[in-house]
Amino acid sequence: MNMNNCIKIALSDIRKAHEKITPHIHFTPYFRSSTLDLRVGRNVFFKAENLQKTGSFKARGALNAVLSLKASNPDVHGVVTHSSGNHGQALAWAAKTAGVKCSVVVPNNSPKIKSDAILGYGAELVFCEPTPADRQATCDRVSKERNFTIVPPYDHYDVIAGQGTIAVEFLKQVPDLDAILVPVSGGGMTSGIAIAAKAIKPDIKGERLWPNPPRFLNTIADGIRLQQLGDLTWPIILELVEKDVFSVKDDDIVKAMRFVFERMKLVIEPASGAGVAAVMSERLASMDPGLRNIGVILCGGNVDIDHLPWC
Repeated sequence: MNMNNCIKIALSDIRKAHEKITPHIHFTPYFRSSTLDLRVGRNVFFKAENLQKTGSFKARGALNAVLSLKASNPDVHGVVTHSSGNHGQALAWAAKTAGVKCSVVVPNNSPKIKSDAILGYGAELVFCEPTPADRQATCDRVSKERNFTIVPPYDHYDVIAGQGTIAVEFLKQVPDLDAILVPVSGGGMTSGIAIAAKAIKPDIKGERLWPNPPRFLNTIADGIRLQQLGDLTWPIILELVEKDVFSVKDDDIVKAMRFVFERMKLVIEPASGAGVAAVMSERLASMDPGLRNIGVILCGGNVDIDHLPWC
């Protein structure tokens, strides 16, 4: 595999991560919709990470990071992170699974369903202002005060390796995938999937250009609203991911979510809806018709059912 020197993870690291976390996570299924296949003129395969432990793919990376940390430092005092919700839930669950204390820094405008879930997994909640800078500052303070190790949501090699296990499973389930559409925010899942997918199937396609400081986009997809990729994820994505980027509007996300709810009977959150909206878009329709088999990652299902976006 031709990767530049900035990329520190190989397929072997992702396979090791998969062996480590497999006893604790779900081997998530994939789903299809004949209605959607006819509509878009391609074969679409949905990897259902909305059915993963804690309701999102984040469980994979968080657990790999915590288990790796505990293996290297059995006396670790605890872990801390900042999260809009899904990584916080995942780290809380992973820490509980590994018998490690956990604190999660949460923006004060996070969906209540996600904050309550973090508490339910036994972690401590620390609230902060809803800006990337304050999230990081608060996380650093908690880490220093309690001697907890920071486990970032995406910019961490063990997290990236854990997320890459999605592709290991998906390409075992559907070996003939021509492309994988991945919702992207900080880039941990996209980086891990790109490393694994390009190593397993070099011709597969996967579909940090913004200045500092990073900011949040105004979107209903709270799980993917960060505008900038991470320092570790950026060079991986630059090297391995196809340069076609799909931008979707909130209205498109809502329509895609509703389609999945009504036709596929699956509960997904707006971040998952972004991937579905991309596969339903005119842009994909105008792309190479040779891309017959399209994988889409349904990255999470943690949506507040009392406040669905079309109600």
